[in-house]
Amino acid sequence: MSADWPIVALGDVLRRSEHIIPLDPDATYREVTVRINGKGVVERRQVQGVEIAADRRYQAKAGQFIISRIDARHGASGLIPDDLDGAVVTNDFPLFDVAKDRLDAAFLGWMSKTASFVELCKRASEGTTNRVRLSEDRFKALNISLPPLDEQRWIVARIEELAAKVKEARRLRSLAFDEADALSRSATDSIYRRLTSEIGPSRLAAACTSITDGDHLTPAFSKGGVKFIFVGNVSTGRLHFNGVKYVTAQYFQGLSATRVPRRDDLLYSAVGATLGIPAVVDVDDDFCFQRHVAILKPDHAKILSRFLWHMLKSQTVFDKAWASTTGSAQPTIPLRAIRELPIPMPPLDRQKQVVAELDALQAKVDAVRALQTETAVELDAMVPAILDKAFKGGL
Repeated sequence: MSADWPIVALGDVLRRSEHIIPLDPDATYREVTVRINGKGVVERRQVQGVEIAADRRYQAKAGQFIISRIDARHGASGLIPDDLDGAVVTNDFPLFDVAKDRLDAAFLGWMSKTASFVELCKRASEGTTNRVRLSEDRFKALNISLPPLDEQRWIVARIEELAAKVKEARRLRSLAFDEADALSRSATDSIYRRLTSEIGPSRLAAACTSITDGDHLTPAFSKGGVKFIFVGNVSTGRLHFNGVKYVTAQYFQGLSATRVPRRDDLLYSAVGATLGIPAVVDVDDDFCFQRHVAILKPDHAKILSRFLWHMLKSQTVFDKAWASTTGSAQPTIPLRAIRELPIPMPPLDRQKQVVAELDALQAKVDAVRALQTETAVELDAMVPAILDKAFKGGL
């Protein structure tokens, strides 16, 4: 906080809201939660009054300041947005009215995202490990530097101007990646259509020695052993092992050979929003997977794994997969539909040429992805830097 600004206690500019309403068992209410790390105040759920374990709740108003007693020390505070006006909260989320003649609510909202404010909240929290909670009295006794109201509003306007530029940069970054990805998909589909017009498509089943899915019996997970992956571990188009669980070696050894992944097999996302995405097994580690992942074992005398990966990513095959789904809440492509997906199978020499061409294009897309990841990190650091400068009087 700027040393040039007057010091005031939060309790002098915030007044605890005691607006409590009775709950109608038949009415529907929106509940509020506050994300950590300054990520905002959001709707937790919509629920009927009869489902709430109380007959009264605090009611929030747009523009009020809200803070989580439990996670204040992790940056869980902010302003109630307009779309949550009238929502309800528990006593674990104190609400405060802002003294508008001294404090601009938006100024406080931005201030609450700063590292220095979070540090104050840590100092106002007390308790033993796992039971640390914000003390309301200590919170209200905290001192902040507060410039005149007109200067607060100018600072808010400047922060929002700069934050809007960061947001636009994020949008352009995302657009650049989407365009690169669309170019790759379009080029793949162009080659796919050319090949199918020349030699016609074959059934995917004809290109593989087996196509099946994961064990339909959910295993008992263990603290260690063999990795067990989920749809999310393949749905980016690259196999990874983030967030895996583990099963016993005994369970893994009981799987049929068709369900045991080997290098150059393909895993295929068969359910949900990421349905239709293939990933090549490029490791020699033992692992297994849930039933919502299909495993394709290519016949390498007929088709290259990398060629098959590219063809499955073509827009035509992707659309065919989605057209074959069952279910509405959670779309699923059955194994029989996966086996019927149309795949061209030119001679292996021709496949190698196609793979070289599409791999070169994919390398460019991956370079764009890497650049976007770097810029994302830089952009994520910009807003905290802007806020730090703003609340030190440096804008």
